[in-house]
Amino acid sequence: MTPSTPPTTVYYRNCDEVRAAGKAPLYRGDPGYSRELDRNGDGVACGDRGNS
Repeated sequence: MTPSTPPTTVYYRNCDEVRAAGKAPLYRGDPGYSRELDRNGDGVACGDRGNS
């Protein structure tokens, strides 16, 4: 048997952290996506459109 790795929870405090990690934009369902990062509620957080 191979040991299993516990799931990792990804959390970003703000979009600067998302961008620094090279993960922008985040889409609903992506690890680290949260409603707090998606200000306009379109399902895209920290996008380059200036409205997320």
